[in-house]
Amino acid sequence: MSIPPVYIIPFIMKTIVKPVKGTRDFYPERMAVRNWLYATARQVSQSFGYLEYDGPFIEPIELYASKSGDELVKEQSFVFEDRGGNLITLRPELTPTLARMIAQRQDQLTFPVRWWSFGPFWRYERPQKGRTREFFQWNIDLIGADSPAADAELIAVSVAFFQKIGLQSSNVQILVNSRQLMEAELSAISIPQGQLQQVFRLIDRLDKMNRSEWESYAAGIGLTEFQVAGLSRLLEDNQLWEKSADLCRLFQALDAIGVKDYVRFAPNVIRGLDYYTGTVFEAQAISGNLKRAILGGGRYDNLLADVGGDPIPAVGFAMGDLVITLVLEELRLIPSWVTISPTRVMVTVFDADYQLQSLRMASEIRKAGINVACYPQADKLSRQLKYADRSGFRFVILLGPDEISKNSVTIKDLQSRTQQTVDYEHCALLLKHLLESDPSS
Repeated sequence: MSIPPVYIIPFIMKTIVKPVKGTRDFYPERMAVRNWLYATARQVSQSFGYLEYDGPFIEPIELYASKSGDELVKEQSFVFEDRGGNLITLRPELTPTLARMIAQRQDQLTFPVRWWSFGPFWRYERPQKGRTREFFQWNIDLIGADSPAADAELIAVSVAFFQKIGLQSSNVQILVNSRQLMEAELSAISIPQGQLQQVFRLIDRLDKMNRSEWESYAAGIGLTEFQVAGLSRLLEDNQLWEKSADLCRLFQALDAIGVKDYVRFAPNVIRGLDYYTGTVFEAQAISGNLKRAILGGGRYDNLLADVGGDPIPAVGFAMGDLVITLVLEELRLIPSWVTISPTRVMVTVFDADYQLQSLRMASEIRKAGINVACYPQADKLSRQLKYADRSGFRFVILLGPDEISKNSVTIKDLQSRTQQTVDYEHCALLLKHLLESDPSS
């Protein structure tokens, strides 16, 4: 007698597809923080007279090739070939796009132009704490004003934002320098014009390398011991700014605005992008464990001409959402109300026979301008109340046979564990009063 074959059905474990490396999932609580940062950036930008704009998420690579620097283009950009054979990149920054947009309508715009934006960007970097390959960024720029007062305005915008989210001058400092000043000082130690961009990148790496690595990098770009020694002296001179008339006027303007306590001169701040021409600045966290750059920017007076427009002065800065969020989390400065659901009212469903009445009640409350959710199915009341409590609803509407017979509803406060019954037609009015009295609403 033959033994029938044994058929083994393999157990197949389902594998959840992971997100692309360096990207983030924005669950509601994280999305709430991002939206709060966006709303605050909007409020601060508009308070200074800036208008919101945006550009494409993809751009031709040549837009950045000669403007932003080799490192950004060759190492950090996501580049692909479209079906027409053109090299396209996911935008790694917005300033070249802004310059292109201004150049396209230069004859139609009224200058100075004040524009701001908040959107997604991509850079092919090694993911680490405070750095991802996909991020959201606030960009704000003043185009058409060539004065230290314009630079001071952008710095004041950043300070207003910091103050709005609770960061004091003891938490964050804005470090300021001038590329024009540094060019003059570098020339004095025999560094030729053609080597300036390499030396600027060297300065930008001062805090990112140990001393021996930094000196080896300096030797690798051809600097002599005399030049390295001279450069080191420059980077230790905190009074160097007094040689720059523009920086003197900038600090006077910042003092007049009332934000000077947030700002100081730092000769080692140079910014890594090639298009900066004058004042450069960088905000850094100075309290807590995460001492990182929060935002950076400066003056870029040649960029519009580089993309085909007429020469026009410009200054701006950008701030990513990730580092600022980490700083605020560490300092516990994200308000508790930020992550609370904007919908504070839920209508319960007594049973399947009463579901239509609950849907109708929710619709009438919503027409009164109140955010409201209706439980989507008949279920045990205890389960509905548990769901409402865990989901952050403050008030629930009970609408059962007793309420229907009396043309009334019961409003239950899940926080105080109290409830009150009110006439059906007065429900929305009472809810408005209760929500206005709720500090978390």
